[in-house]
Amino acid sequence: MEETALHPFDRALAFEPSGPGRWRAHTSGDYANMIGPFGGTTAAAALAAAWRHPQRQGEPIALTVNYAGPIADGPYDVQAEAVRTNRSTQHFRVEIAQQGAVVSTATAVFATRRETWSSLEAGFPQGPGAATLARMPPIERVRWTAAYDMRFVKGQQQFVQPPPTEQDSVSLLWVRDEPPRPLDFLSLAALCDVFFPRIFLRRASWVPIGTVSFTVYFHADGQTLARIGDAHLLGHARSHQFRNGYFDQAAEMWGPGGELLAVTHQMVYFKE
Repeated sequence: MEETALHPFDRALAFEPSGPGRWRAHTSGDYANMIGPFGGTTAAAALAAAWRHPQRQGEPIALTVNYAGPIADGPYDVQAEAVRTNRSTQHFRVEIAQQGAVVSTATAVFATRRETWSSLEAGFPQGPGAATLARMPPIERVRWTAAYDMRFVKGQQQFVQPPPTEQDSVSLLWVRDEPPRPLDFLSLAALCDVFFPRIFLRRASWVPIGTVSFTVYFHADGQTLARIGDAHLLGHARSHQFRNGYFDQAAEMWGPGGELLAVTHQMVYFKE
């Protein structure tokens, strides 16, 4: 397939092998953030290194990415190592470096799911369907927002002063890749990071922030993702507390049929 025919997300994760378990990657302007790339694509790159590793077994059930420093526009290196394979799980260590300096570290856990007793305790958020809502216009200074079709039920970002009274940190939105792309584990990992930092909702301003650690727990298997295809997902995000320069952010990603696909947590630094 010609490179120009690839989806922008796939171009952003087009690795060149550079050694056993090592790849050379390149940042993508389509997913540029205010500083460096959109954190979701960095997380997807870390997962891709483990996913494409020749020793990989099973499908991802957990991914944690620790952002040690910003990635500058240009090439960077990704290395994945299978550190232990058990009967049920396989554990990877991933490192992302640029010009010899580590910019992110990650761990990824894979497993082969087996049919067991199952029960869903979380409730599918209620709200209007994606087709009834308008797409949020992309934000010019945050280029990656043009790469996603986001339709808010609640909690759309509004930078107004003074901030709205009694504003909470909850967002509920439908989201998918733009242009549409069939869902897989890599794109799901990135989609789990589309939620604006919760402090932006509470303060209604561009507060300097930086994600320190980002974790995704995958509940869906590959067959579930394949059935969903390129449909919108329903995302529900909130924070629990803002305190002393850090806040947490928790979210759920649901399929349109009420399937819980993933839950995600992150810790974010902010500065006043």
